[in-house]
Amino acid sequence: MISAVPRACASIAVLALLVACGSVQAVDKARPHVLLIMTDDMGWRDLSCQGNAALRTPNIDALAAQGVRFTDAYAASPVCSPTRAALMTGLAPARLNILQHGADSDRFWPEGRNIEPPAVEHILPLEQVTVAERLADAGYRTGFFGKWHLSGTAVKKDDPSTGGAAFYPDAQGYDINVGGCGRGGPPTYFDPYRIPTLPPREAGEYLTDRLADETIEWIDKNHEAPMFVTLWTYNPHYPFEAPADLIPPYEGKEGPGLKNAVYGAQIEATDRALGRVLAKLDELELASDTLVIFTSDNGGWSGATDNRPLREGKGYLYEGGIRVPLIIRWPGVTSSDTTNGTPVVSMDLTATILDAVGAATDGAAPMDGSSLRGVIKGEGGSRSPLVFHYPHWAFHKANRPGSAIRSGKYKLIHRYDDDSVELYDLAADIGESTDLSEELVDVAAGLKQELTERLDEWEAARPKRLR
Repeated sequence: MISAVPRACASIAVLALLVACGSVQAVDKARPHVLLIMTDDMGWRDLSCQGNAALRTPNIDALAAQGVRFTDAYAASPVCSPTRAALMTGLAPARLNILQHGADSDRFWPEGRNIEPPAVEHILPLEQVTVAERLADAGYRTGFFGKWHLSGTAVKKDDPSTGGAAFYPDAQGYDINVGGCGRGGPPTYFDPYRIPTLPPREAGEYLTDRLADETIEWIDKNHEAPMFVTLWTYNPHYPFEAPADLIPPYEGKEGPGLKNAVYGAQIEATDRALGRVLAKLDELELASDTLVIFTSDNGGWSGATDNRPLREGKGYLYEGGIRVPLIIRWPGVTSSDTTNGTPVVSMDLTATILDAVGAATDGAAPMDGSSLRGVIKGEGGSRSPLVFHYPHWAFHKANRPGSAIRSGKYKLIHRYDDDSVELYDLAADIGESTDLSEELVDVAAGLKQELTERLDEWEAARPKRLR
C-alpha cells in the first residue's frame, strides 16, 4: 500500500532508535562527504579501465586509478527502478516488491505465455526510510541530481497509487531535487528537455552537462557542511543523442566494443561531465574528505552496446544484464589503483555509505547489504550469496522470467516458465556458454534450495502459472 503521508515521524523514530543503539555519532568534520554517482544502462565493459579500447573515459579511469575497481560487482536487478529502490533503502528489490522497470502491464507480456508475472509496486513508498533521510538526520545536506524513476507518473489525479510529485526525491530526504521525476528516460538530451523538475535554461544545452553544472553549483554553496551528493545521470540511456563535437571520432570505428558511434559519444559526454564534478572537489580541496562511489543501475542494453564477453544485456539474468562497473574512492580506506574480485551488490553500497558516515543501523532496521570496508581492506570474512529476482519480461520481451543466485564461482538461474535451472562456473566461463546443471546435480540442487529459502525469507512475489 503506497502512502503519500510525509515520513518525518518515521525518520525521527528511526533516528531515535539509532541513537539509543549508539549508532549515530555527532556530526564532525572528520566524517566524509559522499558523492554517489550512478549511470543509466552503462554496461560492464563501457569504460576504458574495464578493458574497452574503443571508448574514451579518461576521468572515470583516473578515478579508478585513485581507488578500487570491483570486477565482480552487480546491480540488484537487470532493470533500473528495482536497483534504484534497493540503493536508496539498502533492501533487496524482492523484499520491497519493486521488481519491474516502472509499472508492469500486459504490453510487456508475450503471446502464448504459460505464466503471468506477479503484481508488484513501482513507486518507492514514503514509509521506506531512505539513505538520504538517514544522512539528513545525521546532519548532512542532501542534493539529488538526475534520474529518479521511483515516483510513478500520476496518471490518475489525486490517486497516490499512480504516484507523482509527492514521491519525488525532495519528499524522500533530499533538500533539493534537480531532474528527478517519474520518467525512465529523457524525452531528449537537449534543452528544452521536457523534464518537469528541470526548467529550460539554454536552447541546445546538453542534459548531462546541465546536471553537472547544477551539481557543481550546489557543492559550491553547501560544502561547509557534510554533503550527500547523489548524481544519477540519465546517460547513456535511450534516446541516442550526444554533443555534436564528440560523435565524429567514433564514426566508422564500429566493431568490438562499439556498436554505435552516438552511444560512444554519450559515454564520453558522461565521462566529461563527471570529470568536471570531480575537478570541483579538487578545486575546493574536498577530494581527501569525500567518499566517491561510481556504478550503474543495470547492464548495458544489447541494442546499444557490446557487452562481450558477457552474455546478453539489460533485462536478462545473465551476466550482461546484472554485472556492472563499480569504482570506490574512499580516503583512508581504499588504496590507489587496485582491483577487487569479491562479488558485491547494490545494497552493499547503501551499507557502506552508512558505515562511512557513522550512521549504520546495527540491526535497528533490516538491511540486505553489508559494508564493503572490510572487503576493501582485505580483511576477508564470509559473505552471503547474492540473489536476484526478476519474475518479469523486460521491455524487449526476449528474456525469461526467473531468479538467480551467485555463490562463490557458481551461478544458478531458475526459470519460472518450466521450472528449469542453469548452472555456470563463472571463474572458467564468464560468458555462461556451458550449462553444468546436469553434470553438477548436487551443486545445482543446493543452490536452488538456498535461492528458494532466501526468496521465501523476503516474501518474494512469484509468477502465477496459467497452464
